[in-house]
Amino acid sequence: MHRQDKMFTFLLICTLTSLLTLGHASLPLVINTWPFKNAAAAAWSALQSGGSVLDAVERGCARCEMEQCDGSVGYGGSPDESGETTLDALIMNGDTMEVGAVADLRRIKNAIGVARAVMEHTEHTLLVGESASVFAENMGFIAEDLTTNKSVNIFSEWLKGSCQPNYRKNVSPEPSKSCGPYRPKATWKQSKRARHANIHAHDTIGMIALDRDGHAAAGTSTNGLTHKVPGRVGDSPIVGAGAYVDSLAGGAAATGDGDVMMRFLPSYLAVELMRAGVDPSAACKSAISRIKRHYSEFFGAIICANTTGHYGAACNKVPGLNKFHFMVANSETNTPVLKSVDCF
Repeated sequence: MHRQDKMFTFLLICTLTSLLTLGHASLPLVINTWPFKNAAAAAWSALQSGGSVLDAVERGCARCEMEQCDGSVGYGGSPDESGETTLDALIMNGDTMEVGAVADLRRIKNAIGVARAVMEHTEHTLLVGESASVFAENMGFIAEDLTTNKSVNIFSEWLKGSCQPNYRKNVSPEPSKSCGPYRPKATWKQSKRARHANIHAHDTIGMIALDRDGHAAAGTSTNGLTHKVPGRVGDSPIVGAGAYVDSLAGGAAATGDGDVMMRFLPSYLAVELMRAGVDPSAACKSAISRIKRHYSEFFGAIICANTTGHYGAACNKVPGLNKFHFMVANSETNTPVLKSVDCF
């Protein structure tokens, strides 16, 4: 069987099986990753009170930033190798295809708000690092310390434990046993370290909102990976990776091991599949399967929604992730409802 035929067969099977679990079509719709109920409620409330889909996504993600959802969103979580918390966020307008994003943002708690400011007050798509923080301050965002007692304790315990885990390889001293500073290690054969699949280290909030008039938006917010190398940016603020939306096709948002997932642009792939008529559940499964071919043990999940209000999700089955939970609010439920999907 040709490769194209295999892909068609896979998509057909996914489409037929997902009809049994496909979310009912109902607009407006808010869907977000993980059981972040208050975030979904904030977004739904924004839509119900006459706000735009962009307002809904911004308020939903901002709620998670304020509540420090699972310690993986907002201030005071995921300290890097130097003990600092930095934030990444993205927001996308499905009508205009405009995007605003920030990465490695310091001192500013409202990362999704800064991302929207990038979209609405510059011609750029992505601002990073200290320059992004200065931009935010110039836009009126308050500079605050993102460190908390919890993040200090996480960092201190990590140092006491010889900086384990970390994300270095092919360096000296041996990163699996020692803290840095590290230097490149001359070697003929590169070593491959096991990736760390901590379910609470990847809980990016990704959100999609659609209204009755066909407008759609998507967004993400995260404080990244705990003990990351300073300056590391994952998938969340990268358009097509962390999230993607087109009001003519639908939206998708991903969560998980961003270093791996961003290499495959899963959110873009899922939206393009929905544009071609594939239902959301099958589109999500196909995006996950694409990554699994190369990284069978990667930690990740994705949510998808099309323009009619159908939705779905998919996840890669690994230790610690047998089911993926996500929130849905639409005109049928009129309140956020917890949904789940079995990983495969």
